Amino acid sequence: MCVEKKTTKLGKIGKVLMCKRVMKYQTSTFGEIPFYKISTFGGKADTFITNELFNTYRSKFSFPKKGDILISAAGTLGKTVIYDGEPAYFQDSNIVWIDNDETEITNKYLYYFYQTKPWITTNGSTINRIYNDNLKNIKITYPDIPSQNLINTVLSALDSKIELNNRINAELEAMAKTLYDYWFVQFDFPISEEQAIAMGKPELKGKPYKSSGGKMVYNKELKREIPDGWEVKPLAEIVSRIGTGLNPRDNFKLGNGSNYYITIKNIEYGKIIFDEKCDKIDDKTLEIINKRSDLKIGDILFTSIEPVGRTYLIQDLPRNWNINESVFTVRPNYELIDSEYLYMLLSSEYLRTFAKKVSTGSIHKGIRIGVLNSFLSPYKDYQLIKSFSEKINPILKRIYIVQQENQQLSSLRDWLLPMLMNGQVTVKDTNQESEDSPVSVEENIAS
Repeated sequence: MCVEKKTTKLGKIGKVLMCKRVMKYQTSTFGEIPFYKISTFGGKADTFITNELFNTYRSKFSFPKKGDILISAAGTLGKTVIYDGEPAYFQDSNIVWIDNDETEITNKYLYYFYQTKPWITTNGSTINRIYNDNLKNIKITYPDIPSQNLINTVLSALDSKIELNNRINAELEAMAKTLYDYWFVQFDFPISEEQAIAMGKPELKGKPYKSSGGKMVYNKELKREIPDGWEVKPLAEIVSRIGTGLNPRDNFKLGNGSNYYITIKNIEYGKIIFDEKCDKIDDKTLEIINKRSDLKIGDILFTSIEPVGRTYLIQDLPRNWNINESVFTVRPNYELIDSEYLYMLLSSEYLRTFAKKVSTGSIHKGIRIGVLNSFLSPYKDYQLIKSFSEKINPILKRIYIVQQENQQLSSLRDWLLPMLMNGQVTVKDTNQESEDSPVSVEENIAS
Protein backbone atom coordinates (compact mmCIF):
# COMPACT_ATOMS: atom_id res chain seq x y z
CA MET A 1 0.00 0.00 0.00
CA CYS A 2 1.35 3.41 -1.02
CA VAL A 3 1.41 5.94 1.83
CA GLU A 4 0.75 9.53 0.80
CA LYS A 5 3.54 11.91 1.77
CA LYS A 6 3.84 15.64 2.14
CA THR A 7 6.89 17.87 1.82
CA THR A 8 7.55 21.07 3.72
CA LYS A 9 10.42 23.14 5.07
CA LEU A 10 11.50 22.81 8.69
CA GLY A 11 10.83 26.52 9.15
CA LYS A 12 7.14 25.86 8.45
CA ILE A 13 6.69 23.45 11.36
CA GLY A 14 7.98 25.79 14.06
CA LYS A 15 10.37 28.56 15.01
CA VAL A 16 14.08 27.94 15.48
CA LEU A 17 14.78 28.70 19.14
CA MET A 18 17.76 28.84 21.48
CA CYS A 19 18.43 29.54 25.13
CA LYS A 20 19.33 32.97 26.46
CA ARG A 21 23.04 33.73 26.39
CA VAL A 22 24.90 32.77 29.55
CA MET A 23 28.11 34.73 30.19
CA LYS A 24 31.27 33.00 31.33
CA TYR A 25 31.29 34.83 34.66
CA GLN A 26 27.83 33.33 35.36
CA THR A 27 29.20 29.78 35.18
CA SER A 28 31.37 27.69 37.48
CA THR A 29 33.02 24.27 37.48
CA PHE A 30 30.57 23.07 40.10
CA GLY A 31 27.02 23.98 40.96
CA GLU A 32 23.37 23.05 40.75
CA ILE A 33 22.31 23.11 37.09
CA PRO A 34 24.47 21.56 34.31
CA PHE A 35 25.26 24.00 31.49
CA TYR A 36 26.01 22.27 28.20
CA LYS A 37 28.43 23.93 25.81
CA ILE A 38 29.01 22.70 22.29
CA SER A 39 32.01 20.72 23.57
CA THR A 40 29.99 18.80 26.18
CA PHE A 41 26.63 18.58 24.40
CA GLY A 42 25.45 14.99 24.35
CA GLY A 43 27.94 14.04 27.06
CA LYS A 44 28.75 15.10 30.60
CA ALA A 45 28.62 18.78 31.55
CA ASP A 46 31.75 20.31 33.10
CA THR A 47 30.18 23.74 33.70
CA PHE A 48 27.23 24.77 35.86
CA ILE A 49 24.92 27.70 36.60
CA THR A 50 22.96 28.53 39.72
CA ASN A 51 19.43 27.33 40.28
CA GLU A 52 18.34 30.97 40.61
CA LEU A 53 19.71 31.93 37.18
CA PHE A 54 18.21 28.78 35.64
CA ASN A 55 14.72 29.49 36.96
CA THR A 56 14.90 33.14 35.89
CA TYR A 57 16.07 32.40 32.35
CA ARG A 58 13.73 29.43 31.91
CA SER A 59 10.71 31.56 32.82
CA LYS A 60 11.63 34.65 30.79
CA PHE A 61 13.29 33.28 27.66
CA SER A 62 13.12 30.41 25.17
CA PHE A 63 13.51 27.00 26.79
CA PRO A 64 12.95 23.51 25.31
CA LYS A 65 10.02 21.40 26.37
CA LYS A 66 10.42 17.71 27.13
CA GLY A 67 10.79 15.78 23.87
CA ASP A 68 12.18 18.66 21.82
CA ILE A 69 15.12 17.71 19.59
CA LEU A 70 18.21 19.76 20.43
CA ILE A 71 20.76 20.04 17.66
CA SER A 72 24.36 21.25 17.62
CA ALA A 73 24.72 24.03 15.06
CA ALA A 74 28.53 24.20 15.29
CA GLY A 75 31.45 22.00 16.32
CA THR A 76 30.35 18.40 15.77
CA LEU A 77 27.65 19.52 13.38
CA GLY A 78 24.20 18.00 13.70
CA LYS A 79 24.64 16.08 16.95
CA THR A 80 21.12 15.53 18.29
CA VAL A 81 19.77 15.02 21.78
CA ILE A 82 16.15 14.44 22.80
CA TYR A 83 15.60 16.76 25.76
CA ASP A 84 14.54 14.63 28.72
CA GLY A 85 12.98 17.43 30.75
CA GLU A 86 15.61 17.30 33.51
CA PRO A 87 16.97 20.68 34.71
CA ALA A 88 19.74 21.76 32.32
CA TYR A 89 20.69 24.78 30.25
CA PHE A 90 22.23 25.01 26.79
CA GLN A 91 24.67 27.34 25.04
CA ASP A 92 22.89 29.91 22.90
CA SER A 93 23.23 29.89 19.07
CA ASN A 94 25.40 26.77 19.13
CA ILE A 95 22.56 24.53 20.39
CA VAL A 96 19.14 25.13 18.87
CA TRP A 97 15.78 23.41 18.42
CA ILE A 98 12.59 23.74 16.41
CA ASP A 99 9.52 24.56 18.45
CA ASN A 100 7.51 21.75 16.91
CA ASP A 101 3.89 21.33 18.09
CA GLU A 102 3.78 17.78 16.58
CA THR A 103 0.50 18.33 14.74
CA GLU A 104 2.11 17.30 11.43
CA ILE A 105 5.45 15.74 12.39
CA THR A 106 6.31 13.95 15.62
CA ASN A 107 9.48 14.91 17.43
CA LYS A 108 10.69 11.32 17.23
CA TYR A 109 10.26 11.33 13.43
CA LEU A 110 12.11 14.65 13.32
CA TYR A 111 14.90 13.10 15.38
CA TYR A 112 15.34 10.28 12.87
CA PHE A 113 15.14 12.73 9.98
CA TYR A 114 18.12 14.55 11.49
CA GLN A 115 20.04 11.27 11.50
CA THR A 116 19.96 11.36 7.66
CA LYS A 117 22.24 14.44 7.94
CA PRO A 118 20.19 16.76 5.73
CA TRP A 119 22.79 19.54 6.12
CA ILE A 120 25.29 17.57 4.01
CA THR A 121 25.35 19.10 0.52
CA THR A 122 24.79 17.14 -2.66
CA ASN A 123 28.53 17.01 -3.37
CA GLY A 124 29.15 15.32 -0.02
CA SER A 125 30.71 18.29 1.77
CA THR A 126 29.43 19.55 5.10
CA ILE A 127 28.73 23.19 5.89
CA ASN A 128 30.79 24.70 8.70
CA ARG A 129 27.78 25.86 10.67
CA ILE A 130 24.02 25.46 10.67
CA TYR A 131 22.58 28.96 10.69
CA ASN A 132 18.89 29.48 11.45
CA ASP A 133 18.10 30.06 7.78
CA ASN A 134 19.96 26.85 6.85
CA LEU A 135 17.79 24.88 9.25
CA LYS A 136 14.54 26.61 8.27
CA ASN A 137 15.10 25.94 4.55
CA ILE A 138 15.79 22.20 4.86
CA LYS A 139 13.02 20.22 3.18
CA ILE A 140 11.44 17.28 5.00
CA THR A 141 9.13 14.68 3.44
CA TYR A 142 6.81 12.90 5.84
CA PRO A 143 3.81 10.52 5.89
CA ASP A 144 0.82 10.73 8.21
CA ILE A 145 1.26 10.47 11.99
CA PRO A 146 0.32 6.73 12.25
CA SER A 147 2.93 5.90 9.58
CA GLN A 148 5.51 8.05 11.35
CA ASN A 149 4.81 6.19 14.58
CA LEU A 150 5.37 2.83 12.87
CA ILE A 151 8.71 4.03 11.48
CA ASN A 152 9.65 5.37 14.92
CA THR A 153 8.77 2.00 16.47
CA VAL A 154 11.15 0.08 14.20
CA LEU A 155 14.07 2.48 14.61
CA SER A 156 13.48 2.97 18.34
CA ALA A 157 13.53 -0.79 18.91
CA LEU A 158 16.98 -0.97 17.34
CA ASP A 159 18.22 2.04 19.32
CA SER A 160 16.82 0.60 22.57
CA LYS A 161 18.61 -2.71 22.02
CA ILE A 162 21.87 -0.89 21.26
CA GLU A 163 21.49 1.20 24.42
CA LEU A 164 20.70 -1.91 26.49
CA ASN A 165 23.84 -3.57 25.13
CA ASN A 166 25.86 -0.47 26.01
CA ARG A 167 24.61 -0.69 29.59
CA ILE A 168 25.41 -4.39 29.75
CA ASN A 169 28.94 -3.73 28.55
CA ALA A 170 29.38 -0.85 30.99
CA GLU A 171 28.56 -3.28 33.82
CA LEU A 172 30.90 -5.94 32.43
CA GLU A 173 33.71 -3.41 32.02
CA ALA A 174 33.20 -2.29 35.62
CA MET A 175 33.38 -5.93 36.75
CA ALA A 176 36.63 -6.45 34.83
CA LYS A 177 38.19 -3.30 36.31
CA THR A 178 37.11 -4.26 39.82
CA LEU A 179 38.61 -7.72 39.45
CA TYR A 180 41.92 -6.32 38.17
CA ASP A 181 42.09 -3.72 40.95
CA TYR A 182 41.24 -6.36 43.54
CA TRP A 183 44.11 -8.60 42.43
CA PHE A 184 46.84 -6.18 41.34
CA VAL A 185 46.14 -2.82 43.02
CA GLN A 186 44.70 -3.86 46.39
CA PHE A 187 46.67 -7.14 46.22
CA ASP A 188 43.75 -9.23 47.44
CA PHE A 189 44.36 -12.02 44.95
CA PRO A 190 43.41 -15.52 46.22
CA ILE A 191 46.15 -17.11 48.32
CA SER A 192 47.44 -20.27 46.67
CA GLU A 193 47.89 -23.53 48.57
CA GLU A 194 51.66 -23.13 48.35
CA GLN A 195 51.48 -19.59 49.77
CA ALA A 196 49.11 -20.64 52.55
CA ILE A 197 51.50 -23.40 53.62
CA ALA A 198 54.48 -21.03 53.45
CA MET A 199 52.55 -18.61 55.68
CA GLY A 200 52.00 -21.48 58.13
CA LYS A 201 48.24 -21.13 57.70
CA PRO A 202 46.95 -23.71 55.21
CA GLU A 203 43.39 -22.67 56.09
CA LEU A 204 44.01 -19.38 54.26
CA LYS A 205 43.99 -21.09 50.87
CA GLY A 206 41.70 -19.11 48.53
CA LYS A 207 41.43 -16.17 50.93
CA PRO A 208 42.36 -12.59 49.84
CA TYR A 209 46.08 -12.04 50.36
CA LYS A 210 46.41 -8.56 51.88
CA SER A 211 43.14 -8.65 53.83
CA SER A 212 44.18 -11.98 55.36
CA GLY A 213 47.44 -10.60 56.71
CA GLY A 214 49.73 -11.34 53.78
CA LYS A 215 53.10 -9.68 54.27
CA MET A 216 53.61 -6.40 52.41
CA VAL A 217 56.96 -4.67 51.85
CA TYR A 218 57.75 -1.12 50.73
CA ASN A 219 59.20 -0.83 47.22
CA LYS A 220 61.40 2.22 46.55
CA GLU A 221 60.91 2.13 42.77
CA LEU A 222 57.14 2.14 42.95
CA LYS A 223 57.01 4.19 46.16
CA ARG A 224 54.36 1.91 47.63
CA GLU A 225 53.93 -1.43 49.33
CA ILE A 226 53.75 -4.64 47.32
CA PRO A 227 53.40 -8.27 48.44
CA ASP A 228 56.49 -9.92 49.87
CA GLY A 229 58.32 -11.95 47.21
CA TRP A 230 57.09 -9.86 44.27
CA GLU A 231 59.48 -8.05 41.97
CA VAL A 232 59.20 -4.95 39.77
CA LYS A 233 59.45 -5.24 36.00
CA PRO A 234 59.49 -2.58 33.29
CA LEU A 235 56.93 -3.05 30.53
CA ALA A 236 59.77 -3.87 28.13
CA GLU A 237 60.39 -7.14 30.00
CA ILE A 238 56.82 -8.43 29.89
CA VAL A 239 55.97 -7.50 26.29
CA SER A 240 57.56 -8.95 23.18
CA ARG A 241 56.78 -6.13 20.78
CA ILE A 242 55.48 -2.57 20.50
CA GLY A 243 54.83 -1.47 16.94
CA THR A 244 52.81 1.15 15.07
CA GLY A 245 50.88 1.60 11.87
CA LEU A 246 51.91 3.86 9.01
CA ASN A 247 51.60 7.56 8.28
CA PRO A 248 50.04 8.25 4.86
CA ARG A 249 52.57 10.99 4.12
CA ASP A 250 54.86 9.80 1.27
CA ASN A 251 53.41 6.29 1.63
CA PHE A 252 49.84 6.22 0.32
CA LYS A 253 46.72 8.30 -0.24
CA LEU A 254 43.70 8.30 2.05
CA GLY A 255 40.14 8.20 0.77
CA ASN A 256 40.38 5.36 -1.72
CA GLY A 257 39.02 1.85 -1.18
CA SER A 258 36.65 0.36 1.39
CA ASN A 259 39.08 -0.63 4.18
CA TYR A 260 39.12 1.29 7.46
CA TYR A 261 42.20 3.29 8.49
CA ILE A 262 41.98 3.42 12.29
CA THR A 263 43.32 6.47 14.13
CA ILE A 264 43.00 7.65 17.74
CA LYS A 265 39.60 9.21 16.96
CA ASN A 266 38.17 5.75 16.19
CA ILE A 267 39.30 4.07 19.43
CA GLU A 268 37.36 4.27 22.66
CA TYR A 269 38.07 2.21 25.76
CA GLY A 270 37.52 -1.38 24.71
CA LYS A 271 36.08 -0.75 21.25
CA ILE A 272 36.74 0.51 17.76
CA ILE A 273 34.19 2.84 16.17
CA PHE A 274 33.66 1.87 12.54
CA ASP A 275 31.57 4.69 11.06
CA GLU A 276 31.42 7.14 8.19
CA LYS A 277 34.04 9.32 9.90
CA CYS A 278 36.69 6.60 9.49
CA ASP A 279 39.32 7.27 6.86
CA LYS A 280 39.40 4.68 4.07
CA ILE A 281 42.27 2.93 2.29
CA ASP A 282 42.48 0.55 -0.67
CA ASP A 283 43.60 -3.09 -0.64
CA LYS A 284 47.16 -2.30 -1.75
CA THR A 285 47.62 0.21 1.07
CA LEU A 286 46.13 -2.22 3.59
CA GLU A 287 48.68 -4.82 2.53
CA ILE A 288 51.53 -2.32 3.01
CA ILE A 289 50.36 -1.41 6.54
CA ASN A 290 49.77 -5.06 7.44
CA LYS A 291 53.46 -5.79 6.88
CA ARG A 292 54.45 -2.99 9.23
CA SER A 293 51.92 -3.36 12.03
CA ASP A 294 51.77 -7.19 11.92
CA LEU A 295 48.57 -7.29 13.97
CA LYS A 296 47.68 -10.59 15.64
CA ILE A 297 44.93 -11.89 17.91
CA GLY A 298 45.89 -11.02 21.48
CA ASP A 299 47.62 -7.75 20.58
CA ILE A 300 46.47 -4.61 22.38
CA LEU A 301 45.99 -1.29 20.62
CA PHE A 302 47.14 1.73 22.66
CA THR A 303 46.62 5.35 21.57
CA SER A 304 49.94 7.16 21.83
CA ILE A 305 48.77 10.78 21.53
CA GLU A 306 45.95 12.72 23.15
CA PRO A 307 43.72 11.20 24.27
CA VAL A 308 46.63 9.00 25.40
CA GLY A 309 45.97 5.49 26.69
CA ARG A 310 42.78 4.32 25.05
CA THR A 311 42.99 0.58 24.57
CA TYR A 312 41.48 -2.22 22.53
CA LEU A 313 42.10 -5.98 22.79
CA ILE A 314 42.13 -7.72 19.42
CA GLN A 315 40.01 -10.87 19.79
CA ASP A 316 39.54 -11.48 16.08
CA LEU A 317 41.91 -11.04 13.14
CA PRO A 318 41.38 -7.70 11.40
CA ARG A 319 40.21 -8.33 7.86
CA ASN A 320 39.43 -4.88 6.54
CA TRP A 321 41.20 -2.42 8.80
CA ASN A 322 44.57 -1.38 10.17
CA ILE A 323 46.10 1.40 12.24
CA ASN A 324 47.99 4.63 11.70
CA GLU A 325 51.25 5.70 13.31
CA SER A 326 49.60 7.26 16.38
CA VAL A 327 48.31 3.86 17.55
CA PHE A 328 50.71 1.40 19.19
CA THR A 329 50.19 -2.34 18.93
CA VAL A 330 51.48 -4.07 22.08
CA ARG A 331 52.10 -7.83 22.18
CA PRO A 332 52.59 -9.84 25.41
CA ASN A 333 55.63 -11.93 26.21
CA TYR A 334 53.56 -15.09 26.55
CA GLU A 335 56.17 -16.75 28.75
CA LEU A 336 55.44 -14.17 31.45
CA ILE A 337 51.94 -12.78 30.90
CA ASP A 338 48.71 -13.26 28.92
CA SER A 339 46.81 -10.86 26.67
CA GLU A 340 43.99 -10.38 29.16
CA TYR A 341 46.36 -9.26 31.91
CA LEU A 342 48.28 -6.93 29.58
CA TYR A 343 45.05 -5.38 28.33
CA MET A 344 43.89 -4.65 31.88
CA LEU A 345 47.33 -3.32 32.85
CA LEU A 346 47.42 -0.95 29.85
CA SER A 347 43.83 0.10 30.62
CA SER A 348 44.52 0.73 34.31
CA GLU A 349 44.23 4.17 35.85
CA TYR A 350 47.77 3.77 37.16
CA LEU A 351 49.24 3.40 33.66
CA ARG A 352 47.04 6.08 32.07
CA THR A 353 48.14 8.54 34.76
CA PHE A 354 51.76 7.65 34.03
CA ALA A 355 51.24 8.05 30.26
CA LYS A 356 49.65 11.48 30.60
CA LYS A 357 52.37 12.63 32.99
CA VAL A 358 55.26 11.68 30.69
CA SER A 359 53.62 12.75 27.42
CA THR A 360 55.42 15.51 25.55
CA GLY A 361 54.83 17.63 22.45
CA SER A 362 53.99 21.21 21.57
CA ILE A 363 50.96 20.51 19.36
CA HIS A 364 49.78 17.00 20.20
CA LYS A 365 51.14 15.57 23.44
CA GLY A 366 52.10 11.92 23.23
CA ILE A 367 54.17 9.10 24.65
CA ARG A 368 57.09 7.48 22.88
CA ILE A 369 57.65 3.73 22.71
CA GLY A 370 60.81 3.91 24.78
CA VAL A 371 59.07 5.82 27.55
CA LEU A 372 56.11 3.42 27.57
CA ASN A 373 58.57 0.53 27.79
CA SER A 374 59.99 2.06 30.98
CA PHE A 375 56.69 1.84 32.86
CA LEU A 376 57.15 -0.20 36.05
CA SER A 377 54.63 -2.60 37.55
CA PRO A 378 54.73 -5.25 40.31
CA TYR A 379 55.00 -8.84 39.11
CA LYS A 380 54.72 -12.23 40.81
CA ASP A 381 54.74 -15.12 38.33
CA TYR A 382 52.97 -16.53 35.28
CA GLN A 383 50.82 -18.87 37.37
CA LEU A 384 49.09 -15.96 39.09
CA ILE A 385 48.66 -14.16 35.76
CA LYS A 386 47.17 -17.30 34.23
CA SER A 387 44.69 -17.68 37.09
CA PHE A 388 43.60 -14.08 36.64
CA SER A 389 43.25 -14.44 32.86
CA GLU A 390 41.08 -17.54 33.24
CA LYS A 391 38.67 -15.55 35.42
CA ILE A 392 38.54 -12.41 33.30
CA ASN A 393 38.58 -14.03 29.86
CA PRO A 394 34.81 -14.87 29.83
CA ILE A 395 34.00 -11.25 30.76
CA LEU A 396 36.14 -9.81 27.96
CA LYS A 397 34.74 -12.31 25.45
CA ARG A 398 31.19 -11.38 26.40
CA ILE A 399 32.00 -7.67 25.98
CA TYR A 400 33.36 -8.39 22.50
CA ILE A 401 30.29 -10.43 21.48
CA VAL A 402 27.95 -7.65 22.62
CA GLN A 403 30.03 -5.08 20.73
CA GLN A 404 29.79 -7.17 17.57
CA GLU A 405 26.03 -7.39 18.00
CA ASN A 406 25.84 -3.62 18.38
CA GLN A 407 27.85 -3.12 15.19
CA GLN A 408 25.38 -5.32 13.33
CA LEU A 409 22.40 -3.52 14.84
CA SER A 410 23.91 -0.13 14.01
CA SER A 411 24.55 -1.22 10.43
CA LEU A 412 20.97 -2.46 10.11
CA ARG A 413 19.59 0.78 11.54
CA ASP A 414 21.78 2.93 9.29
CA TRP A 415 20.73 0.85 6.27
CA LEU A 416 17.03 1.07 7.11
CA LEU A 417 17.00 4.74 8.12
CA PRO A 418 17.21 6.49 4.72
CA MET A 419 14.93 3.95 3.04
CA LEU A 420 12.26 4.33 5.72
CA MET A 421 12.47 8.11 5.51
CA ASN A 422 12.22 8.28 1.71
CA GLY A 423 9.53 5.60 1.40
CA GLN A 424 11.68 3.00 -0.35
CA VAL A 425 10.81 0.74 2.59
CA THR A 426 7.51 0.94 4.47
CA VAL A 427 6.33 -0.47 7.78
CA LYS A 428 3.06 -2.41 8.02
CA ASP A 429 1.01 -2.63 11.19
CA THR A 430 0.49 -6.36 11.75
CA ASN A 431 -0.67 -6.06 15.35
CA GLN A 432 -4.00 -7.67 14.58
CA GLU A 433 -2.32 -10.56 12.79
CA SER A 434 0.30 -11.38 15.41
CA GLU A 435 0.88 -10.14 18.92
CA ASP A 436 4.52 -11.17 18.71
CA SER A 437 5.30 -9.04 15.65
CA PRO A 438 3.43 -5.74 15.88
CA VAL A 439 5.19 -4.30 12.81
CA SER A 440 6.83 -5.71 9.72
CA VAL A 441 9.09 -4.06 7.17
CA GLU A 442 8.68 -4.50 3.44
CA GLU A 443 10.55 -3.03 0.49
CA ASN A 444 8.71 -0.97 -2.11
CA ILE A 445 9.84 -1.78 -5.66
CA ALA A 446 9.55 1.24 -7.88
CA SER A 447 7.43 0.69 -10.96
